[in-house]
Parts: sequence; structure tokens; C-alpha cells
Amino acid sequence: MNAVGIDVSKGKSTIAVIQPFGVVIAEPFDVSHTESDLNKLVQLIKSLSGETKVVMEYTGAYYEPIANALHNQGIFVSVVNPLLIDDYGTNRVRKVKTDKKDSLKIASFAIDKWLDLREYIPANDIRKTLKILNRQYVQYNKILVMQKNNLISLLDSCFPNANTLFTSPRRESDGHEKWVDFVLKFPHIHSISKLSLSAFKVKYQSWCRKNNYNYSDKKVADIHSYCKTQISVLPMTDSVIKIITEAAVMLNSTLETLCTFRDEMDRLSSTLPEYNAVMGIYGVGKVLCSQLIAEIGDVRKLNNSKSLVAMAGIDPPPNQSGKVDTKSRSISKRGSPVLRKTLFQIMTIIIQNKPVDDPVYQFLNKKRSEGKPYRVYKIAAAHKFLRIYYARVMQALN
Repeated sequence: MNAVGIDVSKGKSTIAVIQPFGVVIAEPFDVSHTESDLNKLVQLIKSLSGETKVVMEYTGAYYEPIANALHNQGIFVSVVNPLLIDDYGTNRVRKVKTDKKDSLKIASFAIDKWLDLREYIPANDIRKTLKILNRQYVQYNKILVMQKNNLISLLDSCFPNANTLFTSPRRESDGHEKWVDFVLKFPHIHSISKLSLSAFKVKYQSWCRKNNYNYSDKKVADIHSYCKTQISVLPMTDSVIKIITEAAVMLNSTLETLCTFRDEMDRLSSTLPEYNAVMGIYGVGKVLCSQLIAEIGDVRKLNNSKSLVAMAGIDPPPNQSGKVDTKSRSISKRGSPVLRKTLFQIMTIIIQNKPVDDPVYQFLNKKRSEGKPYRVYKIAAAHKFLRIYYARVMQALN
């Protein structure tokens, strides 16, 4: 019975091997994540007599090279949540934090939890790529918000409220928003107010035709009259025009990137067996479907729907001691924040559309009628949604 504890870091790992009762077989040593070093590690583990299990922490993507190398050689590998290792006692008053001590701590954890360890199964390439795409999509959305706020702030000085002139949704073909393309053509109110209505009409109609936007005589008149009433703080100089157009070009570039990500995420998720089942759940469109599948992954790795709720971090942990038994508790937030955000977006859609036949909305409405606060019934509905998700996806996969 050999427990191999691996403390993973970027490019290298620290290894320790122990047996029951604290017998150290191999003092902690470092291994680089190179083919030659990993092959030596495999040979060392295979040379150990008796049953051997390897345990390491889930640390972003750093653990994957060594976990995959050992798994592919038929070695039992278990990847555990770092919180479990952190909460594991070391019988020390003075806290010690080094890679060598951590590797011994992980190996001791493996001995104590020997029968409970779950074998690591690498995610297939599609699911892995889909998750990376989703994380990039989330990051670019943050950039998009900053770029929009920046452009709107700049326009306040030369074209106030230009972002409110159009209510058209983003264009599916390239992700462009009409108001952004509009300020690229007309970056200053004087580029419109100094024109006659007929001259502006000709330019606007030509711009709509060139960019495949709908044209409306009423919209032309509304924009022209609006610009006549506005005051600009900055003059219409070449420098001001360049500032606005460069900010708009950068924003369009991000919009195009996000459109590319959405299309690729949908293409990848549509190849997975649970795609149709997830798309059939109310409130889930192509983007949210891809995000759910990316963050949750293969539900067969989970024991039950409660594990899925814990993965999202929306489970309120019990808080009871002596005569104190707290009934109102906050969610743990120990799961994926990206998954939680996706769930709350779906709940918002359900609340706005009020689908009376949808079981999630019925449950949400029941909790709301009981007088539960907004966040409480929203989280309760997210619980219900995940239980339905788990049941439907398991049915589709089996």
C-alpha cells in the first residue's frame, strides 16, 4: 500500500511516497514536466511493491501533463479539490508551507482517504477545448464592457448618447452593434448637424446599404433633429475623430472575436451527446447551452445531482453547534463562479418571460408566493434547474 503525494506547480512537481503509519519510502524530490523525467517517475511508481495510488491537487491546468502521463501508463491517479487538502489536519500548531511538506501532506491524505479516492479520467479533447473557449469568452466579455464604457465616455464629449440612438440587437454574422458602426461613420455631432437633412439622408442611406442595415426615413429625421439640439464639448478636429474611431475599431474587433467564439462553442457542443437535451431546457439558448456544457462537463463523473449543486457553489452549508442551529445561511460559493453566473442569467430569463408551464418557473413562483426574498427564490430555482439538468443529461448519455 503506497501513497504517492504530488504537489503540482508550473513546470515541475514535488513527489513524496509514504506507506501506512508514516513510513517514508521516498523523501520529497522534484520532477520536471518533461517526457524524460515523467518516464522516470512512471518507472519508479511501477517498481513499488503492492497497490499504489497517486494523489494530486486540482490546480488549473498545471496538473494535467503529469496526471495524463501517469493515467496513460495504467497508474491509479486521483485529482482532488485543494480545499480538501487544505482542511486536512497536520497536527501542527505552527503552520509550515513548503512544496516538500505539501507533498507529504497530500500523501498522508491519500493514506487516510484510500477507499474514498476517485480515479481521474481525462476529459476528452472536445470538452477540454470547449471549456477553454468558454473561459476566453468570459474574459473577452469583460474586455467588451470596459471598451464600451470607454467609447461611451469619449462620446459624451462630442456625441452625447450616441449609444442610445439604435435598439437593434447585435448582428449574427459578425457580432457588430449598429451604434458602434454608426459612430465610425459619424463620430461627432457636427458631422451630422452641419449637414442639411437631405444631405445627411443621402449619406445615411449609403451607409445603411454598405453595412447591410435597415433604412428608415423617420430614423434619419430623428437623428438629424437630435444632433441639432446637442452641444459638443470637444471640437471636430482630426485628433478627436481619430480617438473616437480607434476606440470604435477596437470595440468592433472584440465584438467579432466574441462572435467567432460563440460560433465555435456551438459547433463543438453540438457534437456532444447531451446537446439536444440541454437545448430542450427552457431558458437555454445556443450560448448558454455551450457555457453550461463547458463548465459542468461530463455529468457521469458526479455521484448525483447534489454534487452538481455543490459544483456550482449554490449549496448552503449547515451551521449548527450546541443550541445554535442557523436556518438562514449563505451559499458556499466554493464552486465555479462562471457556472453560477450562467445559472443566474438563465434564472433572469425565466423570471422575465414567466413560462407558466415550465417546472423551474413554477417552483420559483411558489417560493416567491411564500414571501421569499429575490435572491433566495432565485437560488432555489437554480437548484431545481440543476436537478432537472442532471436527470435529462444522464438520460441522454445512458
